[in-house]
Amino acid sequence: MSGTAGYRGPQVCNIVGISYRQLDYWARTRLVSPSVQPAQGSGSQRLYAFEDLVNLKLIKNLLDAGISLQKVREAIEYLDESGEDMAGMTIASDGHSVYACRSAEEVFDLLRKGQGVFSIAVDPVMKELKGSISKFEMREEESKSAAMVALVEPIRKVQGRD
Repeated sequence: MSGTAGYRGPQVCNIVGISYRQLDYWARTRLVSPSVQPAQGSGSQRLYAFEDLVNLKLIKNLLDAGISLQKVREAIEYLDESGEDMAGMTIASDGHSVYACRSAEEVFDLLRKGQGVFSIAVDPVMKELKGSISKFEMREEESKSAAMVALVEPIRKVQGRD
């Protein structure tokens, strides 16, 4: 924060890349409330913490990606209510929903209140399938060999070649 107690509105707008009108609207509708100092009447300044700037930038990026403000609001509210640590988290969207990804195995739909999303990594499936095919082919070869022995053995006995 470079020695200040918080970031003022105009600073926030420049840093995050939003208009003051957006910042004011989002503060008044409590999408992102300034956590250092809320507005306290005419002439007072809102002061935002670094974490507030992270949320504001996240909101801006989601809006820029075409997500509606209503869906962005739902996602941000869920994250705030859940108390999730957003550090190390990736936020993704398919245009219809917003997902929080902690890892390739942990993906949650934020618009469905944290419902887990089913995902399958294809590379491990391919490796497993190749292994299964190899085992199948080996068993098939063993079966063919056993069948061949079963056919040849009676012929050897008839011919007296034990």
